[in-house]
Amino acid sequence: MYRNLISGNAKCKEFSFIVPFTVQKRYKSKKLKGAALAKMKYPVDKALEHFDDFYKKVYGKRWPSIRLALLCPRKYCAVLNNYAETEVAASQLENIGAINLKNLYDLEKKNIKQNEQENERKKGLEEIFKLDKKMEEMLINTQEKELMSLYPQSVGDAMPPADILSDSTKQSDQHDVVMKETNEEAEDLEVDSQRVINPVSGLSAAALYEYVPATRLKGMEDWIGESQHYRYYKTETDFPVHVENDSDFLFPEYLQVYTFERGNISSFPPPRRDMTDLYNYYLMDGGSLLPVLALDLRPADKVLDMCAAPGGKSYIMLQTLFPGNLVCNEAVESRMKRIHSMFDQFLHNKEKWAKRLIFTNQDARCITDYNVYNKILVDVPCTTDRHSLHENDNNIFEPRRIKERLVIPELQTDILSHALKLVQPGGTVIYSTCTLSPIQNDGVVHMALQKIWQETDIQIVVKDMTTSLKPLQCAFKFAENLGLRYGHLVLPFLPCNFGPMYVCKLVRIK
Repeated sequence: MYRNLISGNAKCKEFSFIVPFTVQKRYKSKKLKGAALAKMKYPVDKALEHFDDFYKKVYGKRWPSIRLALLCPRKYCAVLNNYAETEVAASQLENIGAINLKNLYDLEKKNIKQNEQENERKKGLEEIFKLDKKMEEMLINTQEKELMSLYPQSVGDAMPPADILSDSTKQSDQHDVVMKETNEEAEDLEVDSQRVINPVSGLSAAALYEYVPATRLKGMEDWIGESQHYRYYKTETDFPVHVENDSDFLFPEYLQVYTFERGNISSFPPPRRDMTDLYNYYLMDGGSLLPVLALDLRPADKVLDMCAAPGGKSYIMLQTLFPGNLVCNEAVESRMKRIHSMFDQFLHNKEKWAKRLIFTNQDARCITDYNVYNKILVDVPCTTDRHSLHENDNNIFEPRRIKERLVIPELQTDILSHALKLVQPGGTVIYSTCTLSPIQNDGVVHMALQKIWQETDIQIVVKDMTTSLKPLQCAFKFAENLGLRYGHLVLPFLPCNFGPMYVCKLVRIK
């Protein structure tokens, strides 16, 4: 047959009718290609897969609620522009039901103080009641002793009746039998060795917050899940960590922030230019307010925003009217342009602010202005969980950015430790991220503190802001009972869908 095909006889012409079947094969291959395209995972899909794998282990039963909130539209707050028509903008926002967060904060703070005073009063009354009861018992005992001295009884009369003694003996025997049966059952139980942590392996409660530098995992990222990287823990040496209570912070008088009450999912209208030709307010995630409040800004402060883009937190700091100098630094040129564009829309004659508002474009790890700033904000690059679940463009879970994602904790540690070296003694450093990852949050703080302890004689105090953040629980959902050692975390929650936002306050005392 093959010879006839080569010689070009009639059978070759008959074979030519087979050509359409080759087209049919191509059609099948196209269908397979289309199916393959349908199964392709976009960066947002990979982000969700990663979070389901990693965060479910961290947050357990809370994860479904957090996951739902992350996938839903976030809640915004409106920060008024003090250099525009503030009163007009405030009136418009109040007309649509928005509430001034400072008024809400002050009211909640007052209620908390009144409740504390009431609790103190109740404790005082309870102490008085206990003393009165004790005095009454002492008086009764004294009277009984006096009666006993006046009317002595025989030993036989003083003994309790025999039936009472027999009842107590029976109860004691029953108790011994129950305890014996319980012990026998406990001896028959098998120990689940899979739930026992072996100390020899080096795992401890602190292991969750430590990470292995990505350079030690080179070549492994293609065949193990990213969350598996965090199971390879380093055994770290112990070092002292000083934690102090931070009882209060100042909510600046001129910082006007509007939001909708808890459970109200209304949205703000887009900001617009008013008679001053400036935008009247800036819309942002309410969680972004917390790092600025934690800085506890005061008049004439010298402030450095180490990773300022896109500029929202710098904008809030400027609206407090406090900083004597505000330096906005950003390493990436394109992101620096976004900061300039933002301030051009909210400030007139930005050139006149040259001495007060300064822009620098350098790697945060290379800043050499030591002992210049008394307040530093370290809002580091992170996996930006909410953005990663909603935007494919510039997504950190793109395949080409996998190595960049793996070295994020190391970059964050270097930036934070450098900030602790830059700040003046007595100054404050705020570390913040917009991720739920314990590695990038408490883990990075832990590694930075260890690095400072090993390499310098600088002394750092971690501020516990549980008390100072309490008045804001009416607007934010804070993480509780999650084993956070250093910072505080705003959890996404449908009735108040801010965050995620992690905040840690560090003060250099030497």
